[in-house]
Amino acid sequence: MGEEGGGRSCGTTRELQKLKQQALEYYRENDVPRRLEELLNSTFYLQPADVYGHLANCFSKFAKPPTICKVVGKIVLDGLGLPTLQVEVFCTVQNFPKHICSVVIATHFQVHENAFPELAEAEDVERSDAVSTAVQWVNGAIAQELQGVAPSHQAEVDRRLRTFFENKVKEDKERKELDKSLEDPTAPVPFPLMPPPPPPPPARKKGQKQGLKDSLAEKPVTLPEPAEPVLCGSMAIGAVSLAVAKTSAMLRSNPLYASMAVLKHPLEQPTKLSVPLLMVSLVSCGKSSAGKLNLMQEVIGIPHPGLTAKQGVEMLMEIQKQINRTMEMPLPPKPEPKKGHNGGKRGPLITGKMSHLGCLTITYDTIEQPLLLIQGICANLGLEMGRNLHLAINCAAHELMDYSKGKYEVMTGTYKNAAEMVDLYVDLINKFPFIIALIDPFRKEDSEQWDSICNALSSRCYIIAGSASQSISKLLEDGHIGPPKASGRIIKHTNHTTMSDLVEITNLFDSKKHIAIFGSTEGESSDDSLVDLAVGLGVRFIKLGGLSRGERVTKYNRLLTIEDELGQNGTLGFKEEHTFLYLSEDDEKDARAPEATAAVSADPPGPPQPVLPTEVVDASARA
Repeated sequence: MGEEGGGRSCGTTRELQKLKQQALEYYRENDVPRRLEELLNSTFYLQPADVYGHLANCFSKFAKPPTICKVVGKIVLDGLGLPTLQVEVFCTVQNFPKHICSVVIATHFQVHENAFPELAEAEDVERSDAVSTAVQWVNGAIAQELQGVAPSHQAEVDRRLRTFFENKVKEDKERKELDKSLEDPTAPVPFPLMPPPPPPPPARKKGQKQGLKDSLAEKPVTLPEPAEPVLCGSMAIGAVSLAVAKTSAMLRSNPLYASMAVLKHPLEQPTKLSVPLLMVSLVSCGKSSAGKLNLMQEVIGIPHPGLTAKQGVEMLMEIQKQINRTMEMPLPPKPEPKKGHNGGKRGPLITGKMSHLGCLTITYDTIEQPLLLIQGICANLGLEMGRNLHLAINCAAHELMDYSKGKYEVMTGTYKNAAEMVDLYVDLINKFPFIIALIDPFRKEDSEQWDSICNALSSRCYIIAGSASQSISKLLEDGHIGPPKASGRIIKHTNHTTMSDLVEITNLFDSKKHIAIFGSTEGESSDDSLVDLAVGLGVRFIKLGGLSRGERVTKYNRLLTIEDELGQNGTLGFKEEHTFLYLSEDDEKDARAPEATAAVSADPPGPPQPVLPTEVVDASARA
């Protein structure tokens, strides 16, 4: 018994020694003894009140970088109660899975105020399919593809997402080709619905002389180009890319805008960051409004660049309050005009609901009325148009084309061809020089008129392509900006746009002296990440809609928070005065254009005389 017990004791001792030797090698390989000795010595000299908290913080620095362990996609509701995509990211942090962040991306679908029930129902089905497919992608192949990847490697994440998306595009193309090959060749092919051709010009009356416009035959209206295809589920790519960027920022205890600035400037991070200039929707008088005026889908306020974002928001909030109060009281009837026409029209009315753009939809009959309203309110508040506040007009011209007539219906019953629209905009800027931006003044198909308006007005205001612009992916694929010719473009984070794409497109804009406006989609959520993206990317303007509705106000609050953080850190920069570049005929060949001598400043040369309501000629009488 004694000998057997001694044998077992010797065996246990050898096993124990072996384990000790393995432990010693394991700790030496990970440099534990040296680091532990240094840490204990430094802790003794520091003598922190919370010893174990101090040790935990020190040990956490030696931990392996967090890696993605799970990505989850969910269906949530956006600000309009419509389905959209939420992405959550979980990481392995110090050997344990941990939820880091979640983001919500808006769909690319536009909001139609007065859509036909059939169109709205079909779009609802398409939206539902897009979101459901995106959720499947996120919870399936994308989650597997990103498992074990460090969220700090944004370029690698975006590369994997791009490869995944390209494979999906290829699969979709092959599926469509297969479906086409299986179709019955004898089945009748329906012809696509085309807009009716414009009517022939009216015959001249007997004895009527041929005018200048009659001598120049109008060109036929170019049919609308097909919309760029959007692959069902593609929003998964943009959402996951954003979620990973936000995850990386949170793990480093950095704000997202700072991480985006590092992505944009990897070699030398800027010492100061500036908050984009505000573009705030004040009123809407577009196609969906009840009045005759169709041209102004948005009248947008732009505070002076010298104001902080907080000062700009406070000023615009006061203007918005005055607009609301003015709308509660009908304007006095117009004086009796000549020729016995009854001028006793009612004043403007609210249509009964807030526009999805976050501003009031107002009934107006002439182009001048909304501009005079804002001009009068600013005068009452002691604000000077062109000094404290400038305006931009979102024309949304693609909604105004009447293909049966081949003209834009700027007001009910008032039609203008593309050439006449250029004259209309020139007259508008001449009469109201505080308008410094026109958004989508034409359809993207009217390339000649984009050239014409840039030649006529680009030295005095920004000509911006919004809906008329190509998508970010298309611009990056072509490697250059255009068509149409414009001073700048509105970019949005949606569909398969990654963080790397946003950095690349803004770098392209910067190299061409092109204005970047970061815009929100129409059906948006309360996720405020796009504000951080706009600040980090250094865009000139941010367009979020009006100062109402929770999902928009959340973003404005985030903008004010960022401005306050930058101010406290001493890293807040300011935007320069508005300077316009003349877009010449040779811009397609030479991206560099000379700077215009005219700039909007505190003391503009030759200030225009104020325009009084009595001096405004009725547009309908003039048409």
